[in-house]
Amino acid sequence: MAAISRTVAVPPGVGLHARPAALFVKAAAGFSASIRLRLGEKEVDGKSILGVMQLGATGGTTIEIVADGQDAEVAVTTLAALVASFAEG
Repeated sequence: MAAISRTVAVPPGVGLHARPAALFVKAAAGFSASIRLRLGEKEVDGKSILGVMQLGATGGTTIEIVADGQDAEVAVTTLAALVASFAEG
């Protein structure tokens, strides 16, 4: 099965640090697919809180969510919506 990916903008003023990173990792852990995040040349494990925080995705940047596995499509759709929702909270 081929990897599924989607590009998503991190909402301005948010960034994937502390609370948003923890929410992302918790959601990612619910999928059996492997989850990777890419920002430029950096790529990290989307199920690792340290990895997500080290990515340095600040508000206004664009990241790529990549999933590979049985539930990859649902994972990418769910996680992209989660990142977009950070602007609301």
